Amino acid sequence: MEREITFASAIKEALHEEMKKDKDVYLMGESVRHSVWGVTRGLNKEFGDTRVVNTPISESGFVGAAFGSALLGLRPVVELIFGDFLLLAADSIANEIAKYRYMCGGGGFKAPITIRVAGCGIGTGAGPHHSQSLEGSFLNYPGLKIAIPSTPYDAKGLLKTAIRENNPVLFFEYKLLYGVRGNVPDVEYTIPFGKAKVRREGNDITLVALGHCCYKASIAAEELSKEGIEIEIVDPRTLIPFDKDTLLNSLKKTNKLIIVEDGIKRGGVGSEIAAIVSEECLYSLDAPIRRIGGKDAPIPGSVYGEKLMVPSVEDIINACRILKSEG
Repeated sequence: MEREITFASAIKEALHEEMKKDKDVYLMGESVRHSVWGVTRGLNKEFGDTRVVNTPISESGFVGAAFGSALLGLRPVVELIFGDFLLLAADSIANEIAKYRYMCGGGGFKAPITIRVAGCGIGTGAGPHHSQSLEGSFLNYPGLKIAIPSTPYDAKGLLKTAIRENNPVLFFEYKLLYGVRGNVPDVEYTIPFGKAKVRREGNDITLVALGHCCYKASIAAEELSKEGIEIEIVDPRTLIPFDKDTLLNSLKKTNKLIIVEDGIKRGGVGSEIAAIVSEECLYSLDAPIRRIGGKDAPIPGSVYGEKLMVPSVEDIINACRILKSEG
């Protein structure tokens, strides 16, 4: 049976179920016992303070400590309160966690660590140090897996898969999604990595959207449908591994591609996806690929100003109208 719950509640359920299932799973991070986003609040009352560990404000330090515990057989789930704090832990993540199994020749070493990159993107007017979308910055480090859920259903299923992984996973949670509600089964389920989801079917344009952009894309698609333009929305769910087959199959039908992300357009996720399509599906395209991304400037500390820095529904609609007229 399904019930409607929030994105935040779906994450909390996944954590609760995995901690109950496996005593080696534990939480670590700044204020995880109280939780800025309300996701982990109260879990220490059931599992104790030794499995819900508050840390100092030292991201590189506690991410490195969590990795050490993973090498000893535990399964840490680390929360970074804001996605921007990935940069403070980048050395531990990119130079140690991602590389360790390679450097040690595999052997019996595992790196079962999930890093919840919480509070990503805009939504609170928190300014340039607390509002970035950095998933594109970590595509270049072999050894990591990257998941970006866009619905409560995916948030729960992908997080459970991440926690059971024997490889390190960056799990991006957009702050504007925490209050979004959706249907989630009350039975056990997981979602495999590397399997995209077609959120909406259409014949005119394939629109790849990440995280919160999936909701903006859905609104845009409904408006465009009134004009006779039918958009197919492909949600990758995971960037590493990336399901190129679902995307390429969609393009063989629509022959047009738009990629939308809140991250900076230059050198972003859209650049990588566009390159894949150019290498493997160029002759299926009837028009140039269009990318819509964040502006090339720091995000201002204003709930009004920050909206100008990331793609809007109108930006998506206009891009689709232009692309529909091409080719």
